[in-house]
Amino acid sequence: MNKIFVDACFGKETPYTPVWMMRQAGRYLPEYMEVRAQAGNFLNLCHDPKKACEVTLQPVDIIGVDAAILFSDILVIPDEMGMDLSFVKGEGPKFSDPIRCEADLDRLIGGEEAASKLTYVYDTIKLIKEQLAEDKALIGFTGAPWTLATYMIEGEGTKTYNICKKMMYSNPELLHKILAKVTEVVKFYMEKQILAGIDVVQIFDSWAAAIEPSKYDEFSWKYMVEIADYLKAKYPHIPIIMFPKGIPAFLDKVYGNFDVFGVDWSTPMAYAKEKLGSKYVLQGNMEPCRLYSKESTTECVEALQNIMGGKRHIFNLGHGILPDVPVENAKHFINECHRVSGK
Repeated sequence: MNKIFVDACFGKETPYTPVWMMRQAGRYLPEYMEVRAQAGNFLNLCHDPKKACEVTLQPVDIIGVDAAILFSDILVIPDEMGMDLSFVKGEGPKFSDPIRCEADLDRLIGGEEAASKLTYVYDTIKLIKEQLAEDKALIGFTGAPWTLATYMIEGEGTKTYNICKKMMYSNPELLHKILAKVTEVVKFYMEKQILAGIDVVQIFDSWAAAIEPSKYDEFSWKYMVEIADYLKAKYPHIPIIMFPKGIPAFLDKVYGNFDVFGVDWSTPMAYAKEKLGSKYVLQGNMEPCRLYSKESTTECVEALQNIMGGKRHIFNLGHGILPDVPVENAKHFINECHRVSGK
């Protein structure tokens, strides 16, 4: 694996600061679109280890990142728990059978039984490791229980989270049962990813900002920490990255046994360094839209290097890359990160 990337995750001295990009495989790469067209639809692509392996490796070969991120989707977890998932063109993921009561929850498979059904993910990891260069690390990932639960309860993406929040305030016991069941599946899922060969774990809480700060620990962060504690107890050599999006008000309350904190683009890196830099390696946090301009990209990369000093930091975007970003601009970002850090 890429020792420099993994050492950086643990805060060890490295010759240069490594870089990767969230949502590396995607619509900005014509090569990805070709493979997706061959697969027929998005879920077919997730379920096909050979094609998922191919699109995982594309950004490594084309863009030059220091780590590959497993191609999959966070919603394969509730799908294999027994929910009916589809991806509707132009609308995104939808569940035809959202979880609204305890009877809905009881019909879902839980624990290791559900995690064992995700064999196509583990087969993808094994194929990637066979083909990934030895100097590159492989990052596995999962959605945080709260982010997964929002889709499971709402039945689709949402801007208001009103059904989830209604449950949070009027029936918190049910929401906690949902979160606990999802957490158990995620523990086994990430463990099986580790056993299949991933080098680094990342836990995404994409919808963290939907929860008010006083409720965030209770309904999200503590479940993420529970997953990290489970994995660290058994696999202390595996770095864990936590990425809760949009919670600058929560930074002074962050705790837990993990290694890297992902800083989203809305949180000033200097502020994150002040609050968390002595406890965790920081990752991020360039605004993805800067990739539309090479000059703006260079400006941000140099600013990040000046703030972090090249230590306890992993270059990354502050959220996923957008589909219409020119490939040459993505390459420019990687090259600039390597330039300023001395690679």
